[in-house]
Amino acid sequence: MEELREDHDDGTVARVAAIDIAKASGMVCLRVPHDTIDGGRIQQVWNVASTTNAILELGDKLVCQGLERVVMEATGSYWRPFFYLLEARGLDCWLVNARDVKNVPGRPKTD
Repeated sequence: MEELREDHDDGTVARVAAIDIAKASGMVCLRVPHDTIDGGRIQQVWNVASTTNAILELGDKLVCQGLERVVMEATGSYWRPFFYLLEARGLDCWLVNARDVKNVPGRPKTD
């Protein structure tokens, strides 16, 4: 089976999730292409507990959505369970610095 990736020349990824990780939970934002509107996007935002079972359920949901990348922003070392458990599910995980995310031109940071 051939894997189709929708990476674009400008560096954007079609199916992506971002997680803002805190001590007891993570705020997940999922963006995927719209099924019927060409060029449209669907965005879902929800909170996930930082327990092993909740993170494994999140990983299952993200894999079922066909995600290509998971980007995480965290304070301290709270990112570790999310990163390692989601990476073990086969997801491409990136850990980013909040300072760098905030300074992306044309994209204001709005938690």
